[in-house]
Amino acid sequence: MSGHLHGVVQTTRTDPSRVLEEIKRQTLEQLGGLPGTLYGPIEEALKADSLKGDGRNHHFEDQAALWVLRQQQASHVMAFRQHVGLGFEAFRSPGSAVGGLGGSPLQLVGEQQLAFDLDGERLTEALEQRYLRPLEMLDGRLKMLSQAIGAPAGANPSGPYRLVRAFTALYSDAQVNESLRLRLFRQYEFELSRVLGDLYARINNLLATAGYGVGMAGGAAPNAPARAAEERRDRNTLDDVFDTVPHREAAASVPHDYNGAPGAGYGGDPRAAHAGAGYGAQQQASQADVAAMASELAELRSQLHAWREGLIKAGGLPPTHQQPQRSMAPRRELRVEEVLGMASLLQPEPPDAYARALAVSGRLGETIRDQLYDGARRLGFNPDQTCFSAEEDDAIDLVALLFDSLFRNHALQDRARRVYARLVMPYVKVALTDNAVFVKREHPARRLLDAITEACEGNDGETPQDRDLLERASEISQRIVCDYNEDLAVFELAHAELDAMLAQHRRRIELQEQRAAKATYGRERLGAARSQADQAVRERIGESRLTQAVADFIATPWRHHLVQVMLRENDDPKRRAQAMALGDALVMADKLAAENRGRELADQLLALQPIIVQCLASSGLDDSAAQHGMAGLVRALSTPDKERSEHPLPSASDIEEDVAEERRLYLASGAAQVAHDPLLAERMRQLEPGDWLRLTNIQGETIAVKVAWVSPLTSRFLLVNRRGVRALVASAEELAILAASGRLLVGAERTAFDEAMRQVRRHLDRVI
Repeated sequence: MSGHLHGVVQTTRTDPSRVLEEIKRQTLEQLGGLPGTLYGPIEEALKADSLKGDGRNHHFEDQAALWVLRQQQASHVMAFRQHVGLGFEAFRSPGSAVGGLGGSPLQLVGEQQLAFDLDGERLTEALEQRYLRPLEMLDGRLKMLSQAIGAPAGANPSGPYRLVRAFTALYSDAQVNESLRLRLFRQYEFELSRVLGDLYARINNLLATAGYGVGMAGGAAPNAPARAAEERRDRNTLDDVFDTVPHREAAASVPHDYNGAPGAGYGGDPRAAHAGAGYGAQQQASQADVAAMASELAELRSQLHAWREGLIKAGGLPPTHQQPQRSMAPRRELRVEEVLGMASLLQPEPPDAYARALAVSGRLGETIRDQLYDGARRLGFNPDQTCFSAEEDDAIDLVALLFDSLFRNHALQDRARRVYARLVMPYVKVALTDNAVFVKREHPARRLLDAITEACEGNDGETPQDRDLLERASEISQRIVCDYNEDLAVFELAHAELDAMLAQHRRRIELQEQRAAKATYGRERLGAARSQADQAVRERIGESRLTQAVADFIATPWRHHLVQVMLRENDDPKRRAQAMALGDALVMADKLAAENRGRELADQLLALQPIIVQCLASSGLDDSAAQHGMAGLVRALSTPDKERSEHPLPSASDIEEDVAEERRLYLASGAAQVAHDPLLAERMRQLEPGDWLRLTNIQGETIAVKVAWVSPLTSRFLLVNRRGVRALVASAEELAILAASGRLLVGAERTAFDEAMRQVRRHLDRVI
């Protein structure tokens, strides 16, 4: 198979078993020794951290645990190779028992294993997004391979899911604390990023040359512009309720190690080719990735130009911003180096002007230009004789739209405005020299802005941890202002520092979500128990004429006892039936008293005495008070001619005040009675925990919310904000009503930068 030319597709297919074995060989050759490469770098990092003297006391524990792991290095490598190999056996025979990487789904999972599984899910998702395009091509070709083998299509044996599961399986019985676990995952991700791009390219080429995937190889890149135009037309016809995510495929396909696109910067600055040289492990991007990103940028700039021309025609731009003036003879387009010099001059100055502009939508771009022209005057340039080039205008407008979208759509407090204002000019410089920031998910400047937004979004500084986050975000923004001089390593170092602090913050958010889910479930169980108890009371009071004492006992102590039994003894039908029988027996005792059947009444009360005392005790009465209550009930029933009448039925249980306020904020009164679209409701029922949405309240304020939990009792959805705080609990029908009214959008991005760029594109599409 090695005799075929690179990129040439065979017209006949090679034996699928041989192809699969070759893929397995190359995969094990590239990845089989990864566990053995993890411990050395981690050990060096631990030594460096211990020398810093940062006051932390877990370094010794990490080093001791790492030493134990290093003693098992050989067995870890063998086990890892075995797990990866089992993935290929599972692909060959998907219905067989081979290939499993875990126990029974009903098996109890320890806390450590759960932590590894959660971190593994995050890593899997990150790798799938990073290598989206090659994985899609690989999945299609592997499907053809499995058909040739005669087996059902199985999971990609070299895909992120299999590789991460093989990794987590190594440490199921190891004693690894949280700090060391995070280091292991980070190092494993780093090692994978060094080899996966090349591995997937090799496997794709191998399958193509072997005849699996005819017409797929080499055809993606030339059709990228046409496909992008078609996707854009499709987006304009989609229902806004489902708020599709444009450009996700192209953006996610740009690899982690990408170092630049053709032209390198908006102004063609040659320094852009080296702008990312200071961060990460870098490899050459494939031609398909470069073409996809170039197409993405071209479409974005086309949208931007159409938007700008529309504003010019409408008179919505100041004279210094209007492109027609560039055609005037006296005006010279500024070079990128000149604009960078102006931005560097302005970078350390107070950001008050940008902070004021962020408070007014649409003013930031104008403010950036005013400040740059002021810098031009100070450097000796005459603004009446110079103008920005189209590429420079693009960079300025994209940064302005990006920051404006971040501040409008991510629940940022006013105190965060100055943090973002400081970053405006550094990000203008980034946009001028490295246009990949707008399409590359792993760009250091992009990741830093995501981390800062995560630290600031919804953060009102109420707790010490929240105040520390705000202070650290402010310090880092100031550091970028002081240190950034066209070297992106500054952004990566700042991101690593802030992300380490955010790791604990994310853990608190997970715990907050779990607490919110437990509290919501408890409320639902209590509400269900109260509703059932109220129904039982209505059935007994509404059908009989009772003495006041018996009616009061059924409506209060017995109802409370019934609720307690349903909550505590829900799985014990005997206790539940016994509690229900007490109500019926009291009604029968009242009937016996009315008919003057004293002996039968006495026998009935004697038999009920222990149960009645127990019922009163469940309401918080001690034994003496319970006996007193029993005596009062006996006195009321001892008089046959005691007045008996119908009694008012209990009303429905009141909703807790905080829940009522929550529903008033997002759901209009009487929402339960409003007709909903059944198709929309069915779409909402397909939401799963982890899905992101955008929710707008009655006052028009929009926040990003996540489906944190789906109730097994009522099938309602718990929506939490980015800080894990409960925002709304609603049924699929109520969510459908919100979506139909335009106050719920399904499909929000997970990261702030992605969501901001998505909003920018939607804004440009609407104007066009």
